[in-house]
Amino acid sequence: MNIEGKLLEAAWQARENAYAPYSNFKVGAALLTTDGLIFGGCNVENISYGLTNCAERVAIGAAVAAGAGPFAEVAVVADTTEPISPCGACRQVLAEFGVKSIILANRVSIIRFSLDELLPRASTGILDSTT
Repeated sequence: MNIEGKLLEAAWQARENAYAPYSNFKVGAALLTTDGLIFGGCNVENISYGLTNCAERVAIGAAVAAGAGPFAEVAVVADTTEPISPCGACRQVLAEFGVKSIILANRVSIIRFSLDELLPRASTGILDSTT
C-alpha cells in the first residue's frame, strides 16, 4: 500500500474512535511526518460545542506530544456527500505546523489541496512579524 493509502487507512481507523455523542458526526484525521510516522486523530465533542476538538488538531496534538515533526501532509475523512474540508481554525493550526499537503476523502472520492489553496497567505501578518 502506498503512503496515501496508509494515511487514509489511519484516518478512517481514527474516525472509529471519535467521541461525537451530540452531533453523531465522526471525523478522522491522520498526520504524516516528514520521516514517515503517522499520527491519528478524531473529533472529540463537548456539550459546550466551542470546547470541541477537531480531528486535525487532535492528530497534531498527539504528534507534538510525542515529540514528532516536521509534518508533510494530513488526511481528513468523514462519511459525507463530498469530502470534508478542515474548518478555519484547523487550517490555521495546520499552517502553524507547516503542513503543506491536504488529502480530503469520503467513502467514494479523494481530493488533494495545498494548504495555500485552502488558506491563502496564512502566515502573512501573523507568523511573519518583523518586530
